[in-house]
Amino acid sequence: MLKVIETAAVRRRLIKTADGAELGGTLYTPPFSPRVAMVLNGATGVPQGYYRAFAQWAACDHGIAVLTYDYRGTGRSLTGKIRTSRATMSDWGLRDSLAARSHLRRAIPDVPLWVMGHSLGAMMLPMQSDINGIDRVIGVASGLVHHADHPWPYRALALYFWFGLPPIATALLGYMPGRRLGFGTDMPATAYREWRRWCTTRGGFLDSAGRGLPAPDWSRAASAVRLVSFTDDDVCPEICTLRLADLYDRHVEVERIAPEDAGLRKIGHIGAFAQRNSAVWSRLLFGASGLPR
Repeated sequence: MLKVIETAAVRRRLIKTADGAELGGTLYTPPFSPRVAMVLNGATGVPQGYYRAFAQWAACDHGIAVLTYDYRGTGRSLTGKIRTSRATMSDWGLRDSLAARSHLRRAIPDVPLWVMGHSLGAMMLPMQSDINGIDRVIGVASGLVHHADHPWPYRALALYFWFGLPPIATALLGYMPGRRLGFGTDMPATAYREWRRWCTTRGGFLDSAGRGLPAPDWSRAASAVRLVSFTDDDVCPEICTLRLADLYDRHVEVERIAPEDAGLRKIGHIGAFAQRNSAVWSRLLFGASGLPR
C-alpha cells in the first residue's frame, strides 16, 4: 500500500461553465510548487470524493496539482431537486470537462497540463472545441460501449439496466433512482436517457456527430494520448477502448493491464482509483515503467 507522507492542500473551487452552470470542484496542490496540473474527469455516477486518495497521492508523491469535480446535476454540482435537472451526458463530456480544464489552466498556469479521464471522462475530448494546450491525456477504462460488447453474465445486468425497471422508474419519478435500484448514485433523467441511447445504438454518440454533436477531430491537438484498459473490466472491454482509440488516431497508445500485473486480485471498471488498488496508480500516470517521464 502506498502511503502519502505529506498532506496536499485541499481547497474547494467553484467552476463556471460557458453556458452558466456552476460545478463544485476540489483542488489538491502539493506542499511545494507543482510541476504538472491535471484535471481528473470522473466516471458516470462516481462522486469526486472517490478520487480523493489518488489526488492526494499524485500531489504529494509526484508534485501534480489535481482538480476533481462533479458533473452538473450530480454531487456538489446539483442545484435544486434532481428531477428538475436537464443535464445531459454530452453536457458532462463537452461543456463541464472543458470548463474544469480551463479553470485549472487559470489556477495553475505555466506548467504542463494533463487530462485524466475515467470512463466517460476521456470519451468526448476529440469533440471539444478547445483542445489546444493539453500536454498529456490518460484515459482509464474508457471506450465506446454497446451492450452487446459486455461478456456474460454482466451483459444480463446491462440489459436490465437499459430495458428493465430503470427506464420505467425514470419515467415515473423524473430521474433515474440509482440508489434505490442498487446502481450507485441518482442521475438526471435527461442524462440517463442519452446514456441509454448511446449504449443501445451501434454507433453510440458518433451517430449524432455532426448532427447535434460536434464531429471528432483530434488532429487539432498535439497531445500524447494513452488509453488504459483492464482485463477484468466487464463494463468496458478492450474492444470498446480500441474503438475510442480510433477517434484519437495516430496520437494514441493503448495499454492493457491485468490485475495480477500489479499484484492485485481485482480492478474492474471502477476499482483503479480505490485506495486498495494503489499499487496500479504509478502505472496509470506513467505507463508500464511506472516511472515519471
